[in-house]
Amino acid sequence: MSRLSTTLCLFIVVGGAVLLAVLNLATAPTAALHVPTFVVSLVGKYLCYAILALALDLVWGFAGILSLGHAAFFALGGYAMGMYLMREIGTRGVYGNAVLPDFMVFLNYKELPYTWYGFSNPAYAILMALVVPGVLALVFGWLAFRSRVSGVYLSIITQALTYALLLAFFRNDMGFGGNNGLTDFKDMFGFTLQADATRSGLLVATALFLAAQLLIARFVVTSRFGKVLIAVRDAESRTRFLGYRPENYKLFVFVLSAVMAGIGGALYVPQVGIINPSEFSPANSIEAVIWVAVGGRGTLVGAILGAVLVNFGKTYLTGAYPDSWLFALGALFILVTLLLPSGIIGAFARRRRRAEAAPVTPETGPVDSALEGTP
Repeated sequence: MSRLSTTLCLFIVVGGAVLLAVLNLATAPTAALHVPTFVVSLVGKYLCYAILALALDLVWGFAGILSLGHAAFFALGGYAMGMYLMREIGTRGVYGNAVLPDFMVFLNYKELPYTWYGFSNPAYAILMALVVPGVLALVFGWLAFRSRVSGVYLSIITQALTYALLLAFFRNDMGFGGNNGLTDFKDMFGFTLQADATRSGLLVATALFLAAQLLIARFVVTSRFGKVLIAVRDAESRTRFLGYRPENYKLFVFVLSAVMAGIGGALYVPQVGIINPSEFSPANSIEAVIWVAVGGRGTLVGAILGAVLVNFGKTYLTGAYPDSWLFALGALFILVTLLLPSGIIGAFARRRRRAEAAPVTPETGPVDSALEGTP
């Protein structure tokens, strides 16, 4: 995780998003360089997934916490934004009710549930997209880490958490749209969501948030706090013996990661136009683990790369070979585990370290250290 790779990633993410937005807005639809709006939205979705992958890598790659429930934090942030977007519809809904969203009118709700209070204010919705995942992570993490639950047991518990939320949000009486979820959004912050300019603006905003979160994550893991966090990952009992409280370090990074995932979910919903309980599916969390593994666990930049590459492949394969996608995903995970255990970025970093460590002679150039001293 060098400074060069971080800088290059920031340039590609932000510069690429700005370039796509310009080519979408400043060129005619018939021009060769024109980027269609659906491509802009698709790339924006990829970057939202990259935020989720980055959040997961922060806890898995540097704290050793393999969370199989991070999709729950992503979905909670998405629901917070979706509730605001539903309130923003107002009288333009099918039933023309200025207070109740269409699905509540259809289900014979008489008044707005208290959980929806305040979501007509965009600032409150943004705050909830941060607070709700953060508070859930705080409570869950405090109970789990104080009890010293770790390893596969923690992974199972996180998966159970997201599955429980999946079942809860499927219920119509929860007041979140049930199986259908929240959709039919009209505008956001006064801007029409179907407008090309809004789509491009959301893409650039997502890229900027991803860049900011990458910088925050890098600051955390390269600081003294990050060094202790890595020590907790590699030798928790020894770190505790030295006087540190590993549960406090893990709790902080777990909450930070949940908030980051919530931001990704909040940016995801207006770009895809829907949020429903399927976003809580444990399979989504497992896919996020695969993204991180492919790109390179513990590299941050690799998590972003893996999320974009795997989802691009998913988009292609689900269109060209819809019956083969799940097999391809499983095969990819197996191949990466066997051939690239440190992921794409990790493999490049390891190769560079080997090249730098190899001794050099004027006559022969780099010499393999294994051959050093042989006649």
